Order: sequence, then structure tokens, then C-alpha cells
Amino acid sequence: MAGGTGMNGPHWRRVLATLGNGDARTAYAQIVLGAAPGDVLPDVKQQRRNRALAALLESGLVEQQASGELVAADSIFRDLLAQQPRRQPQTGLDRFMRLGRIERYPANVAERRALLARIANEVIEPGEKLTERQVNERLLSYTDDVVLLRRYMIDFGLLQRTPTGSSYSLMD
Repeated sequence: MAGGTGMNGPHWRRVLATLGNGDARTAYAQIVLGAAPGDVLPDVKQQRRNRALAALLESGLVEQQASGELVAADSIFRDLLAQQPRRQPQTGLDRFMRLGRIERYPANVAERRALLARIANEVIEPGEKLTERQVNERLLSYTDDVVLLRRYMIDFGLLQRTPTGSSYSLMD
């Protein structure tokens, strides 16, 4: 394997750093599209071209054939994904969350209420009154569908709103 790869394959940081460089990204695109080595980055000075190609080779994005031809590594992205650790089995309410966001709502009503209560207590302080916009902004860190989450909280008696809908607060 190339220099940017270790015993476990390519490193994702190196691949992303390489693709973050404009010259390397352009060279990679040209190589993917089948450009001959001499046709890669034709309008760039030789030193910049060499740096871009070296980064591509070191990252594992590109391989050099015995003939000198540069080819995009077929397995690079599959190898990177295979390195991702398996998710640890989660228990309790955490099994419905991923990276702090709701991945799915519990089917069990008691668990759903418990999840909603936990979120409500994390985003609203007792006695605090918030506008709908403020509630939505706070709930956005848990889901993109803040309207559904807010409605669930009201339906489960965790959140109350004034009859005019001008403010929301935790249920007393």
C-alpha cells in the first residue's frame, strides 16, 4: 500500500486533507477521468504538480502502476468505511439517539414519554417562558423536525403553551 496507509488501510484524515487541497483535488478528478500522467494539472508549475501527485499517492487515493500510469484506487472509500468502529450496543433511552440527536422515536409509549421528558428538561429550565422560535431553536439540536418534537411534548403533557401560542413552558 502507499505511504498514507497503515496496517489497517488508509487514514481518513489524510484522505480529507488531500482532497481539501485544490491542486490535489483537481489532479484526482483528472486521474479518475482517465487523464494520462502528463495531462494531469497541465497549467500548474511542475513543483506544485509534483506535490499534488505525491499527496494523492501518500493518501492512497491514487496508485502508480508499473507502467507509470496513475489510477484512482478502487477500494479507498470502501476501506475507509470499513475502518469505522461498530456502534456499541446502547441501552436505555440512548438507543434512540445518535450523536445527541433523535434517530427514532420509541414505539413503547412509556419510553417515548421518558425520552421526550429528558429532552424537555434539557432544553427548558423550570419557570422559563420561551417563544415558539426559541423552543424551535433549542429543539433543532435534537431533530430537524422540531414541529413534530414540540407537538409530542405538548401531547405528552410535558410542555404547555399559552392559549394564544405566544409562549411555551414546562408543565407544572
